[in-house]
Amino acid sequence: MSHFLPPSFLLSFPPHALQMFLVALSFAYFAKALSGSYMKSTITQLERRFDIPSYLTGVIDGSFEIGNLLVIAFVSYFGAKLHRPKIIAMGCVLMAMGTFIIALPHFLIGRYKFETSIRSSVNSTNNLSPCPARLLSPATLASGDLLSKTPSTGTGESNLSMWIYVFLGNVLRGIGETPVQPLGISYIDDFAREENAAFYIGCVQTIAVIGPVFGYLLGSLCAKIYVDIGFVNMESITISPGDARWVGAWWLGYLVAGVITLLSAIPFWFLPRSLPIPSDRGPAQCTPEQTSFIKDSPLLEHKYQADEPASFLEMAKDFIPTLKTLLGNPVYFIYLCVTIIQLNSLIGMVTYKPKYIEQHYGQSASKANFLMGTINIPAVALGIFTGGLLMKRLKLSIMGAAKFAFGTSLIGYFLSLFFFVMSCENAKVAGITLPYNRAVGVSYEERSVFSACNSDCVCSDRDWDPVCGENGITYVSPCLAGCQTSTGSGKNTVFSNCSCAVAAGLSSGNLTASVGHCPHRDDCDRVFPYFLALSVITSFIISLGGTPGYMVLIRCIKPQLKSLALGFHTLSTRTLAGIPAPIYFGAIIDTTCLKWGQKRCGGRGACRIYNTTAYRIAYLGLTMGLRTVSFLLCILGFVLLKRHLRREERSAHQVANGGAELEVLRKEEVLASNSDQSLRTSTTDYNNTERETRL
Repeated sequence: MSHFLPPSFLLSFPPHALQMFLVALSFAYFAKALSGSYMKSTITQLERRFDIPSYLTGVIDGSFEIGNLLVIAFVSYFGAKLHRPKIIAMGCVLMAMGTFIIALPHFLIGRYKFETSIRSSVNSTNNLSPCPARLLSPATLASGDLLSKTPSTGTGESNLSMWIYVFLGNVLRGIGETPVQPLGISYIDDFAREENAAFYIGCVQTIAVIGPVFGYLLGSLCAKIYVDIGFVNMESITISPGDARWVGAWWLGYLVAGVITLLSAIPFWFLPRSLPIPSDRGPAQCTPEQTSFIKDSPLLEHKYQADEPASFLEMAKDFIPTLKTLLGNPVYFIYLCVTIIQLNSLIGMVTYKPKYIEQHYGQSASKANFLMGTINIPAVALGIFTGGLLMKRLKLSIMGAAKFAFGTSLIGYFLSLFFFVMSCENAKVAGITLPYNRAVGVSYEERSVFSACNSDCVCSDRDWDPVCGENGITYVSPCLAGCQTSTGSGKNTVFSNCSCAVAAGLSSGNLTASVGHCPHRDDCDRVFPYFLALSVITSFIISLGGTPGYMVLIRCIKPQLKSLALGFHTLSTRTLAGIPAPIYFGAIIDTTCLKWGQKRCGGRGACRIYNTTAYRIAYLGLTMGLRTVSFLLCILGFVLLKRHLRREERSAHQVANGGAELEVLRKEEVLASNSDQSLRTSTTDYNNTERETRL
């Protein structure tokens, strides 16, 4: 190393600098993973708060990748030639700023007002009739004013545009996150021993998966807290966390995540630009001739003299040719295609998995996030760590790592097919999933929330204020249930004399209905534990191939292209997977909606209830279909990888033979030199002896 760096530079390294960088990078990975997973845990909350469909929340979620798209190629290429730790620090600061901007709309818009047909008074136990038509004059009925109980104007409401702040804040998060992965991983791979690099990267990625554990737990906690906690009388709130209109304190978690991300930037400001090259990867044990060759080589000089800055114009001039060389590697190109397709499947699945648990298995948003954080994510973390450890212990080659990653993914694929049979029946909602005149069967073609049993009431078909009848059927509103009177207030409101409940099967008695939808189905209670168990197993098995698969990417390219390859890989996957996947997954999920909410300013809002059968087929079918296509490409990838390895083996053999020939020539020269020296010594001795004899 002394051939390249002055002694003063060596003395500037703090002790255990690489370990310090590993800790700092792990914390940065933790922070960005926490905020990213928290974003996914708030998908449902954002839909309800801003009254937007799933595909728009997909646009918001994909905006993070848009930020990456803007700068990733240039950061990866130019950043590798500059001070990598400080660039990572600046990125963490930008991530924190973006996270704070996401929470900004909460402080700019008014209080959350959910749609309801209940007119309650906390100070009184007597409420207005749920069937107000009985109390009004014919002139009022003819005017049709009751058909719309929600305001027709949007005065004071800015929900339509406020989600733009969330979009822009997430874009800034994406820009800030850009340098963390490509520059951090390449820094480790450059300055760690070759046999330890995979283990170190596995540790960092494991910490990155631990971040979502806390992200989803934070999302679970905030989802339990009402969005306007501290500013409203909670006794007047008639909904609970399990209600489709409930919005948690989504903004609170972003403030917490922003502070953590800001703290993660601090250590990088104090780390050196370069570290000593390990003896097994650098020139520390090279001969003077080899050292001279490395210094004269423009490719190796960048590897071992990263402290000498190159001019910006020179770097820009080499960018396009270098990119063409990278994409000309067939193994890298096929690997890129496979990961793009698999990440489309993975990102779409992960983004809407909490929502799937909510809608299909009848769980609250808080519980869905809690289960993701405590059960599913730890299995992924353990799988990634175990995969890195196995690669280190087994000392897998490139081909061995590729086979290992493919095998684990294939096993997980076949196990995932069992998710299709873990189904639940649709919730029994009168007029939506079943007709009023029978308690079983579904007739989506004849859906109508109006029936003879509620014809005496003038009800709005746009309200979503569900009540649960004694017969176990949910009704869209107390009015549509035909309830005539109500007592109590808030969550304790009880509706009486519900005529539609009588028509559904009970013929006598004072039939009542309570606030909220009926409890989830018994069949879901039985199958849900099996769903969780299978989810943990498949997540662990698939994650085993994460680190070996990533090392295939690193080892199949030339060392001088490493940073650019990682950066372009990130750019491509986020452009072609991270951005579109949440959008088209959300759009397909929207097609399974049975009842849409209404915005206060008019127009369609967030979905209130889905066709769970169609949701399951669309969600799981799209996920598995994409993975099937990726496996077909893997076959071609193995063929190309085998050819690539044979070509490298022949090149190495030729170099070895050339080196052996040079060694033979060098030995012959040494022997010849020794012979000449012996001859000269013998001649000198003979002359000296002859001279002594004469004397």
